[in-house]
Amino acid sequence: MKLVTFLQTGSEKIGAVLADGRILDFAAAEPRLAVDMLTLIRRQDELLPLAKALVAAPPAAAVIEAASVQLLAPIPRPVSMRDGYAFRQHVSTARRNRGLDMIPEFDLFPVTYFTNHLAVTGPGDLQVQEHHLTRLDYELEVAIVTGRPLRNATLEEADAAIFGYLVMNDWSARHLQMEEMKLSLGPCKGKDFATSLGPWLVTKDELPLERTPQGEVLKATMTCEVNGQLLSKGDAASMNWTFAQILQRTSYGIQMHAGEVIGSGTVGTGCLLELNGSKVTQNLWLKEGDEVVMAIEGLGRLVNRVVRVAGPEVADSLVSAGPRGMDHH
Repeated sequence: MKLVTFLQTGSEKIGAVLADGRILDFAAAEPRLAVDMLTLIRRQDELLPLAKALVAAPPAAAVIEAASVQLLAPIPRPVSMRDGYAFRQHVSTARRNRGLDMIPEFDLFPVTYFTNHLAVTGPGDLQVQEHHLTRLDYELEVAIVTGRPLRNATLEEADAAIFGYLVMNDWSARHLQMEEMKLSLGPCKGKDFATSLGPWLVTKDELPLERTPQGEVLKATMTCEVNGQLLSKGDAASMNWTFAQILQRTSYGIQMHAGEVIGSGTVGTGCLLELNGSKVTQNLWLKEGDEVVMAIEGLGRLVNRVVRVAGPEVADSLVSAGPRGMDHH
């Protein structure tokens, strides 16, 4: 199923996208499905069979036009959110553009970092402030949502725990990111303002996953267009670490839960930082009013528009403020 979270007359609801593009409102079709996406995932053994039966024979009174509602992120408040570093092409190119050799540890183990799971957005306007717009970038990624608890998982257990896949845009304020990472910590402010997910959360049974000894592989073309211009193109199958391997590493020594989001990391060519460094683009960064369209085969199109909003001057509170008790010039 293609699961969605949407806003209708001020109420957040969940449903599924039907073959004709309309949306089945789960709550209107079945009172037991009047839950949020996290609850549906946690209670999938009980609730998914109900949802699938309704999608197969949708009650007319519970079907609505997609244009009549606002799509939110499919899982607006995930339990946690990590981002990976799984595409060698992106890592090696980005390092080469900075005059660095490929880091050998890339081939030893997959890595992730925590990002802000409370700053998730869906399709539509992306609100940013002035200093986010200094070298504002997108990152084209595929992400998974866990559906089962995990601890010290095997590859088989990790694959079995994946509930579904979705498009992820890991927005990046490169000026803030590069400034703070000089302190060997982060990224934080360069990433924590927004991560966009959507438009759907697609359950595994709908996707052409290939089983390999390293874990399941999704073969799906990935693209990103800015204002109608194709800038990034790759394939999810080119991940050098599978999601099963990432989950195996991530679950080592900790308890993971249903409803956690894990991003793949940027696909090769999947951000302006890489494209600018390779001279494919010339100092191109996102600006106010730009439309960013990410598409992954089978997972839909995530469309966002960059909108600038007013806020306090960072120079007064963040960028140029010196340590407490010290003058700073």
